[in-house]
Amino acid sequence: MANTVILGAQWGDESKGGTTDFLAEGADIVARYQGGDNAGHTIVIGEDKFVFHLLPSGVLHPNTVNVIGNGVVINLETLFGEISDLEACGVEVGDRLKISSRAHLILPYHRIMESWDDLGSGLKLGTTARGIGPTYSDKMNRHAGIRVADLLDFELFQKKLDFNLAAKGYALDQIGGEIDRQALLEQYYTYSEQLAPYVADTPELLNDALRTGKRILFEGAQGTMLDVDFGTYPYVTSSNTTVGAVCTGLGVGPQAIHRVLGVSKAYVTRVGSGPFPTEMPPDLDEEIRGIGEEYGATTQRPRRCGWLDLVALRYAAQVNGFTGLALTKFDVLDHLDELRVCVAYRRRGEEVATYPPSLRVLEECEAVYEILPGWKQSTVDVRHYENLPENAKRYIAFVADFLNVPIALISVGKERTQTIVCNEDLL
Repeated sequence: MANTVILGAQWGDESKGGTTDFLAEGADIVARYQGGDNAGHTIVIGEDKFVFHLLPSGVLHPNTVNVIGNGVVINLETLFGEISDLEACGVEVGDRLKISSRAHLILPYHRIMESWDDLGSGLKLGTTARGIGPTYSDKMNRHAGIRVADLLDFELFQKKLDFNLAAKGYALDQIGGEIDRQALLEQYYTYSEQLAPYVADTPELLNDALRTGKRILFEGAQGTMLDVDFGTYPYVTSSNTTVGAVCTGLGVGPQAIHRVLGVSKAYVTRVGSGPFPTEMPPDLDEEIRGIGEEYGATTQRPRRCGWLDLVALRYAAQVNGFTGLALTKFDVLDHLDELRVCVAYRRRGEEVATYPPSLRVLEECEAVYEILPGWKQSTVDVRHYENLPENAKRYIAFVADFLNVPIALISVGKERTQTIVCNEDLL
């Protein structure tokens, strides 16, 4: 069976978690390869709602092994809180969770340092303030990063902690962030004992699985337009969210990837600052936000809503090499008379057909729209593609033709059962 990457095609919040959960029933392993607890993956099964920030979205399937790779930065308080919440619901994680010994840890001072970074630069990036950026900075600094393996060697952990507290002392003092060293050591000694049973040599585990023909889903966090290299820099996250991070974040070769499934809403949203050419006018923005419940799973911040941007989506397809696309939250558009789809930008009177790398140029761009008729009919109870309204099918076909990427899945609601398979060969 094919090994598939599932990643966001927009600015995150595309329902990647639900897509991964839907496909995980047929997978042996679900492996998360980047990001931290700034990601919120929501899964709805009947009356039950689960929000994961670190645990891979296959964890609700009892026969699936779930891997947190070296490319992820881990807040242990969040991790153990999620495990505890699941076990309270009767879901045992046990030995189905494997965590890379090479993954880096988010420490309490990282969250404080994120406030210091924003204060010093004067540039408000709209981060989740979870300490993600400072943790990745410490990782690249090499002297300051603390890995899971370091925590299990507690004497080494203490030495690294003391180095960091000394190195960051001035910034912590300036922002009024006090760290109780002894309390932190006691807490993390307990964490080290809790963590040890989950720690594994995950590259070895994954490559063994590949050799024996196991099916792996590679799960991404955030979205392509938040990639630190390819996104709307500097309004991005601190990791690579695109397909190349699978290899560096898990320790597998590119030949392990058979398919790349991009996940996109049938419209588009983004959180925080930055240019957004297809942003809807205020009244419609508020209406779509209410229907789609567009509030961040991690921060509860309201998301900005916009028409589907096919210029940005084509760029995402190119960067990642999408073999298929999942269109989610399709039902949110059910009530509209007509739908706008951005097919180009206009800047200073000239048409721009490709996504501009310059943020300044993008800020000057206006969307050029194709107007398509709405279907004015509820899709929430539809379970087969052929039963969709004709105008809904036309919308899907227009997107696929423009991108030259076939549509694999449609979701028409939050529940696992509200997923329509358009093409099984793409999954």
